[in-house]
Amino acid sequence: MRVWLATYSTKPRGGVVHTLGLAEALAARGHDVTVWTLGRGGDTTFFRPVDAAVRVEAVRFAPVDGEDVGARIVRSIDVLGGALAEHLLAPGPPLPDVVHAQDCISANAALAPVRAAGVPLVRTVHHLDAFTTPQLVACHDAAVREPDALVCVSAAVAAEVRAGYGLEAAVIPGAVDAGRFAAAARRDDAAASASRRAWRSRLGRYVLAVGGVEPRKGSLDLLEAWALLRRHRLDLRDVALVLAGGETLFDHRPYREAFDARSAELARELGAAPVVLGPVDDDALPSLVAAADAVAFPSTKEGFGMAPLEALAAGVPVVARGLPVLREVLGEAALFAGGVPDLADALAAALDGRAPSAGLGRAVAAGYGWERAAAAHEAFYEGLVGDRSAMPGATVRPSRPDPASGS
Repeated sequence: MRVWLATYSTKPRGGVVHTLGLAEALAARGHDVTVWTLGRGGDTTFFRPVDAAVRVEAVRFAPVDGEDVGARIVRSIDVLGGALAEHLLAPGPPLPDVVHAQDCISANAALAPVRAAGVPLVRTVHHLDAFTTPQLVACHDAAVREPDALVCVSAAVAAEVRAGYGLEAAVIPGAVDAGRFAAAARRDDAAASASRRAWRSRLGRYVLAVGGVEPRKGSLDLLEAWALLRRHRLDLRDVALVLAGGETLFDHRPYREAFDARSAELARELGAAPVVLGPVDDDALPSLVAAADAVAFPSTKEGFGMAPLEALAAGVPVVARGLPVLREVLGEAALFAGGVPDLADALAAALDGRAPSAGLGRAVAAGYGWERAAAAHEAFYEGLVGDRSAMPGATVRPSRPDPASGS
């Protein structure tokens, strides 16, 4: 099959990581795969190398000084939509069998071009959000209601879509490259051991959170839980809090300012502040995870949970918010917590060695492989294309418009 996957950024966000993993796994199964993205800030490709079997189309998206989030969303949709239309509606190579958008921006960008071309549009709803910016509200709503078919990466999010929109989504769980993180934790590998030692030398003992400083990631709750540990567990006062990642399209400056202000207060009170690394090179991330004493994932809203699965693959204890989706994905392999005091207690348990076994965590993570995810998507695409071909008058592989005919 010819499959186009679309995402809104080249940066290392969960949906982008998912897009690349799926694209490469589909290509490995023999499919013709192209990934479309906006090349923000002059990017011409993604944050990591992409398998040569996957074509990458990065559409130039230059920054505009003073542009607010709403205007950036509208421009993102227009720019990516224009590029998709140019390729879908002009004479040229055969059309894709399916276009699969991974976020609300790429879904909205694809809506008009795929309808004009007669190509089915699939949208993966990674999670539902409650936005206040009008353009984001409209983008989010249309990207759920308008595509031909929906996929969710967990049953919990599919239930939210059903409850909120009355729509049914296919559940195809997400995936992680568990082997990459397991390799970073190997004790018999000199290079892996050296990479872990480098992080430990720089950071000491640490609790790691991956995803940056933003409201949905529960960063302030984690900060307060870490402060409780430092106040009440003298034997854990040497454990640092480290936050990695944070590349985002959205403007979380007020939240980040509140986080920084609270960090400064705690530094004066406790003599230590969290270490905010920002985006970490993709090659360095596995060793950063593998060297951690625990990984915290106190998100208030998630669709799957790549970061905690990667930690489990590395044999690192995980403390996660007790969301239905995280209980579904992580099962008995993680410690779960609610508010700040619970989170502090769970972190203490993980640091004390009272977390579920590393073997269980590795087994859970290994069950979420990209080969399995790609096979499920392949079957889903085939069913979608087959359903359309069975409709009276439907054309599975529509012809491109003929310029000579004026159509």
